[in-house]
Amino acid sequence: MTDARIVPDRLDTRASRLLRSWEALLLALAVAIFIANAFASPYFLDPWNLSDATFNFTEKAMIAFPMALLIISGEIDLSVASIIALASTAMGHALSLGAGTPELVLIGLGTGLICGAFNGLLVTRLGLPSIVATIGTMSLFRGVAYIVLGDKAYTGYPEAFATFGQGYVAWVVSVEFVLFWILAAAFAVLLHVTSFGRTVYAIGNNPTAALFSGIRVVRVKFLLFLMTGLFSGLAAVCLTSRLGSTRPSIALGWELEIITMVVLGGVSILGGSGSIFGVVIAAFVLGMVTFGFGLMNVPGIVMSIFIGVLLIAVIALPRLIARLRPHRHA
Repeated sequence: MTDARIVPDRLDTRASRLLRSWEALLLALAVAIFIANAFASPYFLDPWNLSDATFNFTEKAMIAFPMALLIISGEIDLSVASIIALASTAMGHALSLGAGTPELVLIGLGTGLICGAFNGLLVTRLGLPSIVATIGTMSLFRGVAYIVLGDKAYTGYPEAFATFGQGYVAWVVSVEFVLFWILAAAFAVLLHVTSFGRTVYAIGNNPTAALFSGIRVVRVKFLLFLMTGLFSGLAAVCLTSRLGSTRPSIALGWELEIITMVVLGGVSILGGSGSIFGVVIAAFVLGMVTFGFGLMNVPGIVMSIFIGVLLIAVIALPRLIARLRPHRHA
């Protein structure tokens, strides 16, 4: 009697699943873009140029991390760039009244927190769809910034304040880049390790079932809007510090890039799935593409077109694959 053994045709190990994942594809894309930039410009591999390249995504990623959790829960916030403008304006006004660096940071974070709370109340208490509510507050927050500033600009921020956006921890490693990795690790733990993260996934997959399971859906969503507003305020502190000035047009159009970063990272726009690791890689991809275009003197409007096409493609691709699968099986 022979010893019959069944050998599977395909080993579905953890490593093989990882290699077939969206994150693996993104990582390969990031490597390809890095190599392409290195050949396209002789200045790309300069350490200080690479350090400058990180500024193209660190501030946006600070918002993309909480935005990922918000989108996984089934909601969205389109007002984040306008929150940056309003928080920067509030810091500039406080500066004109004699506020120092600690006060400026607190005002920036506090303004973001208040804006996030306002968005959260509109969605969780009044029952407005988040896309409608935050389109309204997107115009409201930036409109207030334009009313306060007009054609003027706040300048003359103290040197200590410049540390957040212009300081370096060691050699070419900026303060913002270190903060980016700290936040990436913190949000990865929050989403993938803690019970709060499992709650966010449950709400995004089926909010009604989550509610009947005892999850406080309204409170969790409100906390996510608070978190998104708070980190928009943090991005405002870093961006204002880096630019050294405040204008009402600051961070104009960033909401599109931030959402593209999240969706490109594998977070489903319909909610219920996604990872922080994917968002981190997507941040590097968009940052290197932007920096590469800049080194090649590509006009900014081309970058806007690229971001728009990329967002449409990433959202449409899963639907296209889902439609093709039945034909493959047939």
